[in-house]
Amino acid sequence: MRILSLRKRLFLLIIIPLIVVAGIAAVVRFVMAEQLARTVYDNTLLTVALTISRDVVMNEGDILAEQLLDSLTKALGDPVYYQVSGPGGRFFTGYSDPPPVPPGVEVGGGQPVFYDSVTDERPVRAVVLREFLAEPRFGGWVTVKVWQTVRQREALTRSLLAQSLTLMALLIATAALLVSVAISRGLRPLDDLREAVNRRSPDDLSPIRRPVPTEVRSLVAAMNSLFSRLAEAFALRERFISDAAHQLRNPVAAIQAQAEAATTAPDEASLRARVEVLATTARQTGRLTQQLLSIERIRGRSLLAKSDPVDLEALVKTVAGRHFERSVRRDIGIALDVRGAPRPIRGDDLLLEEALENLIDNAVVHGSSPGDEVLVVMDFRDQAAFITVCDQGPGIPAEDAPRIFERFYRSSVTASRGCGLGLAIAREAAEAHGGDLTLAPSTRGACFELRLPYPDPA
Repeated sequence: MRILSLRKRLFLLIIIPLIVVAGIAAVVRFVMAEQLARTVYDNTLLTVALTISRDVVMNEGDILAEQLLDSLTKALGDPVYYQVSGPGGRFFTGYSDPPPVPPGVEVGGGQPVFYDSVTDERPVRAVVLREFLAEPRFGGWVTVKVWQTVRQREALTRSLLAQSLTLMALLIATAALLVSVAISRGLRPLDDLREAVNRRSPDDLSPIRRPVPTEVRSLVAAMNSLFSRLAEAFALRERFISDAAHQLRNPVAAIQAQAEAATTAPDEASLRARVEVLATTARQTGRLTQQLLSIERIRGRSLLAKSDPVDLEALVKTVAGRHFERSVRRDIGIALDVRGAPRPIRGDDLLLEEALENLIDNAVVHGSSPGDEVLVVMDFRDQAAFITVCDQGPGIPAEDAPRIFERFYRSSVTASRGCGLGLAIAREAAEAHGGDLTLAPSTRGACFELRLPYPDPA
């Protein structure tokens, strides 16, 4: 769907109401012009009727003088017809076929009655007037009928309407021109703002400082906020890429060196030993790569796009089962404890699985020795589910506790084996689900508590 530009929208929003108002005004003007023409011509027609009655009486019943008829026709524009009859309906003078008075219309004394009719297939406007004349020969009630075709009055109405329409058209055209110029001048600050943004380099995310109209200050403020967040996100991304490149450089170099050493092994035993070291390094590098991708996946994936019910108990048992198969070879046990009634949460099962994978892996690999046991407790409380993973290892040194959730940070206990991403991944996954990951108090070893809230009731 194509959206009109702001200029066109403003122009149409102003001009269309003006056109509608002008149309209504033209209709009103037409009605007023029609009423004005009728009033003027009706008054003139009444004046003619009075003039005719006086002239006929003065001429003692003779027809009107030809000069008077010509003068009336020239003054009114249409031919004038009349009939004068005396008391008892006696015909005095004039035309013998006047338009009939409409049925039900009473003609009173001294009050003119106007009506529309048709004569000789032509529309006419007529007036009938009864007057009492105190005159010896024509004394009594005299009825005067005067009628006239309506061509001239209709022409007058059309002329007044045409003048009104012309005036309205000129006003609308003038208004359209002025509105167009005003909109262009009014939107000039937006054009300047657009040009300023277009002139920026791709790396320039500094705030917009130029003055803008009040109506767009909130938009500019939102853009500045977006620029600030983008700058921060780009800085984090660049730092992450730099750290990742630094972390991968050594394992890749080690794999290359170990592979070259394997090719020069003097005997089969040395070859097997060197290949085993190579395989271990490759597994560690693969794990590091997987964790790097997991962090980026958490950052770029919207949980709103995938927020399905997750069976947390089944997920924990699945992850713990995978580690149990590997840890039993090292004589390390994994115990599960479920407290409360299990309830599902909503979220991304893959992200949650990655978080649990890192917590249990840290406990087994870095926090346990042969004969130890890793305890995984699932506590389903009223508002949230809590998963606690505890090991029996040396624990977290006090000086390392504030930084253990930072990326690529390795404590003195795990510096030689870890890559410093597991706990960071687990915390970011928890925060992505509205929860958190904390270091819980423990008398022995390290305990990490993962809190995941239940979904709000619909």
